[in-house]
Amino acid sequence: MTAILQFDDVHRHFGKQEVLKGLSLQVEKGQIYAFLGRNGAGKTTALRILMGFLEPHRGRASVFGKDSQSLQPADRARIGYVGEGHLLDPTMRVKEAIAFERGTRPGFRTDLAERAVQRCGLRHGQFIARLSRGQRAQLSLVLATAASPDVLVFDDPAMGLDVVMRREFLDAMIDLLADSGCAVLFSSHILTDVERIADRIGILHEGTMLVDATMDDLARRVRRGILQGATAPVLADDRHVLRSKPRRDGYELLLLDAGPEELARLARLGRLDDLRAPSLEDLFLDLTGPDRPGLLSEPVRELALPAEVVS
Repeated sequence: MTAILQFDDVHRHFGKQEVLKGLSLQVEKGQIYAFLGRNGAGKTTALRILMGFLEPHRGRASVFGKDSQSLQPADRARIGYVGEGHLLDPTMRVKEAIAFERGTRPGFRTDLAERAVQRCGLRHGQFIARLSRGQRAQLSLVLATAASPDVLVFDDPAMGLDVVMRREFLDAMIDLLADSGCAVLFSSHILTDVERIADRIGILHEGTMLVDATMDDLARRVRRGILQGATAPVLADDRHVLRSKPRRDGYELLLLDAGPEELARLARLGRLDDLRAPSLEDLFLDLTGPDRPGLLSEPVRELALPAEVVS
């Protein structure tokens, strides 16, 4: 499939600080791509480059196959963007914000916006300045999606929302995106939310991509386990052992594509227990935690593992 959004070897620095170090990824039509990373990893910088708000020092970001630095108003009309601060005119009422978007976006669907506003419990006469953070987040999402965009870009839109508001925001997002064919790129710190809606994830760490894989690919290929009573050091020195963390009675291991032969080799060193697919949160912490991060060496390649490993 043709990528609608793409980063190709993008570099960006601020003074002597390298923020992006050769970022490459792509998002296809109908795909929801979660862009993850710790604070300062470079996510917001990357999204600003994609939207044409900031220039890369090397490489290229593109939308619809066009360089993001050359997007025209007609191109931008096909993009919905929701930033972290949910920037809306505080002097407007909800109905005025809808009218403004209807007047500036040719494909704006008033019927969809009206239904979504009602579903979110918003009232037309409410001033935006008096909306809660969660209500502003929902209104921003409604306005962005009602324009029938081909692309949605969200920069941590649920940040600062409580659990209930996040769930309502995600439910609204899922409903609005259903069968739309829209390509979505969003950053988030809430990994349980990501697991619920993402098709593919990228993990950015210190400006470098550690992971770029589908959720299904990760579930098949990555395993976490405890090697107890190991009789020899277990090092992250080959493509199967991504991370080996010593513990009192052995090692915590993060494994990639560990088939029967690799598991048998490890079993000869000790007792391999609790072998399972890690949660996204566990994987994220394993790869970006304070220790030396691991690296998925071939994150994109599809590989069906033997049944005895998957079960």
